[in-house]
Amino acid sequence: MSNFLSYLCGFVHEAISTFSALKNREVGWLTVDRRTGEFKREKQSLWKKLKLLVLFNPLTEWIDRTQLLRLWTHEKNISIGKREAKPQTHQQIKSFIEFYKINMSHFDPSNPEEYGSFEDFFVRKHAAGARPIYKPDDPTKAVNVADSRVTVFPTVEMTRRLWIKGRHFTIANLIRDPDRAKPWDNGAVAVFRLSPQDYHRYHSPVDGKIGWYKQIPGDYFQVDPVALHSSVDILTENARCCLCIESEEFGKVLFVAIGATDVGTVQINDNMMVTGQSITKGDEIGLFQFGGSSILVAFEQGRIRFDEDLELLSAQEVMVDVEVGMSLGESTLNGEKKT
Repeated sequence: MSNFLSYLCGFVHEAISTFSALKNREVGWLTVDRRTGEFKREKQSLWKKLKLLVLFNPLTEWIDRTQLLRLWTHEKNISIGKREAKPQTHQQIKSFIEFYKINMSHFDPSNPEEYGSFEDFFVRKHAAGARPIYKPDDPTKAVNVADSRVTVFPTVEMTRRLWIKGRHFTIANLIRDPDRAKPWDNGAVAVFRLSPQDYHRYHSPVDGKIGWYKQIPGDYFQVDPVALHSSVDILTENARCCLCIESEEFGKVLFVAIGATDVGTVQINDNMMVTGQSITKGDEIGLFQFGGSSILVAFEQGRIRFDEDLELLSAQEVMVDVEVGMSLGESTLNGEKKT
């Protein structure tokens, strides 16, 4: 009898937790808030969750060999992104802030009424001091590039096995240049996923100089983990901008900003396209216009040791909720810690 009561109590508790999560739309991927250590699920509309499950599963992938369904969502995403620049979208801002509990004191301007459209709000800037850079005077420390959810993997092979499962994902296919991709053969990879509620400017992880820049046109498909875990090629098909940062401490660092759902533009700041331009960790590289998006940062093999908490959680396929400027890892030389 006691076993039955224990089972019943457990069932009721689980049912209440599930109902509460559905009510709050906490149906996204499991994450850990790095600041608090709290496990939670991302807030996501139930319709979006259902659409992801329908579009990215083995049956749909087998039926939709031509990807017509995903092409249709691509066209819808572009039209939505364009609409958000219109002045009448200003009225969406307040309810959006309330739903996602965005702390506007972290942004400048902090008053929602000062944004002319939802797109203006979407590319808002941080207030001075809102995102301090971890050990700014120590170039051997790398930092997170965006307010986002991050996963890190010590090799490309592990990235493919646990996270990015598209049939043709390689660094060479990502930048469409086999020769330039050689420094990152089985190197370390950090994947940052941004949701619509996030700050959508992105920053340099390290000190260095710009080695080269390349823009690649493409689609704007979902970068949700449900999509990345499918066999569909997402990151190697979406529109993206790539640049190489040449760092004394980390070697060649690849930074790829990848557009996704509803994104109007993947934009790199003009000075970041100039070969030889000096860059300091934390410097703004560019921005995404309206929508979800993703950033991939690759390091040469043996040149970075990611922070232990990030590696352990990523190995369990749990994303970590981080902010710009938080610690990402430290430089190594030949696998040894630098002194």
